[in-house]
Amino acid sequence: MAQVLSLHVFFSAEIHKVGPSKPLKRIHKPKTSLSTRRKATQSPQSPLRKTQKLNLQVSPHRAVSAVRLMRIEMGGAFADLLNDKGKGSGDNEMGYVERTLGFRTKDLDDRDLRLVTDIVGGTIRWRRYLDYLIGSLCHDEKAFRSMEPLLLQILRIGFYEIVKLDMPSYAVVDENVRLAKFSLRPGAGNMVNGILRKLVLLKESNSLPLPKLEGDDRAQARALATLYSHPVWMVRRWTKLLGQEKAIKLMMWNNDNPSFSLRANSGKGVTRADLVMQFNMLKVPHELSLHLDHFVRVKTGLQIVIQAGLLKQGLCAVQDESAGLIVSVVNPQPGDSIIDCCAAPGGKTLYMASQMHGQGMLYAIDINKGRLRIVKETAKLHQVDGVITTIPSDLRTFAESYQLKSDKVLLDAPCSGLGVLSKRADLRWNRRLEDLEELKKLQEELLDAASILVKPGGVLVYSTCSIDPEENEERVDAFLLRHPEFRIDPVDRYVPPDFVTKRGFYSSDPVKHSMDGAFAARLIRTL
Repeated sequence: MAQVLSLHVFFSAEIHKVGPSKPLKRIHKPKTSLSTRRKATQSPQSPLRKTQKLNLQVSPHRAVSAVRLMRIEMGGAFADLLNDKGKGSGDNEMGYVERTLGFRTKDLDDRDLRLVTDIVGGTIRWRRYLDYLIGSLCHDEKAFRSMEPLLLQILRIGFYEIVKLDMPSYAVVDENVRLAKFSLRPGAGNMVNGILRKLVLLKESNSLPLPKLEGDDRAQARALATLYSHPVWMVRRWTKLLGQEKAIKLMMWNNDNPSFSLRANSGKGVTRADLVMQFNMLKVPHELSLHLDHFVRVKTGLQIVIQAGLLKQGLCAVQDESAGLIVSVVNPQPGDSIIDCCAAPGGKTLYMASQMHGQGMLYAIDINKGRLRIVKETAKLHQVDGVITTIPSDLRTFAESYQLKSDKVLLDAPCSGLGVLSKRADLRWNRRLEDLEELKKLQEELLDAASILVKPGGVLVYSTCSIDPEENEERVDAFLLRHPEFRIDPVDRYVPPDFVTKRGFYSSDPVKHSMDGAFAARLIRTL
């Protein structure tokens, strides 16, 4: 079980450490089922199974994609839940299809699995743009605004396949019409048929409707938000902070298919050369990291790596280089005493532990007992559990109640996640400007608590996966005003010069460095 759980932990480790998301809600089944249910016997070893009508006329990747999009938008599921064999959140993917659409399709093969990942991620990224096109092609805006959720997801899939994937239009129209007819009703299929055919004609004549980039700043921000499919508030914020040209490049980066980095698990004696040999055997294209000795970049073929069992065996972990460089800022050494204040899901915890070579102690604190338990299990798999002690607790309560002091303290704080939008496709639609204010307050409370745990002469590292100054430099400045016993320790001794800001902080830029955006400040306690 630890191996299965570790796969999801490491596939999500540097993606999910952001502020709170919507809770998962139940997606209600259609009132009328398209097939009859048959009760099955229940054995002590397996849960109750229900047999549904098998529909071989609907393509499995489209059925799964539509249901996955429903779960993400209406239920708050993460867009990156899909892992090997098409399983998400521990349940078989086809089970969600069965409960939502009323029928099953054939099981996903490897090609279907890749298509689901591409279509779901791409449809979420381009949602605002796709909705603009769909609304433009509906006979009136009211029809679009009142469209039932499943029908809208089917149209989004069709529009994405035609406009962004350049799939054969006849196949896209035919198969999405069938999906609408079988999962909803014949009239829904007719509507999908009419709208998609209209889209095909417009695309072939190069006359797709597009908003014009004109007017005042607000009007231009709205147009850019549609063209590059981001919330208006993000566009306005980035345009003001970065300028329009760089804001556009950032949005283009966020909309591209993400690349992933894998870290060789040195705690288990695995070197990068070992990992490269495995990738060559699997014929997975890869590049060596230019910045970190244990990391390899993979643009395509991650599913091949997963299915080959390299993550399940603990040979490597999915971890972005931006997160690895934050560990470099901490600079863990054998014999150190380190506290990781918000440890789950554990990516940085385990990387730091691997650098300690079995000497010293790393205390992993997190408020979420379940996720911390997974970190503990995965530490055993990675053979670094000898230096890790997990402590389920609210950091603020723990710091006031216990006298634990350490050489190095890492606070990888909950944040907006604005630096990881290429991987967390759904996050842009779940974030509000108001969230930043709430997160800033939490970040300050956690920083104050973390500072209590630092020995005199010790190091406090504050990090985020955000690119917003209000969560980064401004939080550090406010902390230093409250805590004059700390001073900035420039990070130029720990990371390449290209990542060092004028003030001595670490910062990774998605456009400039082709990795997630992240920030870290290294602070020394002088008293």
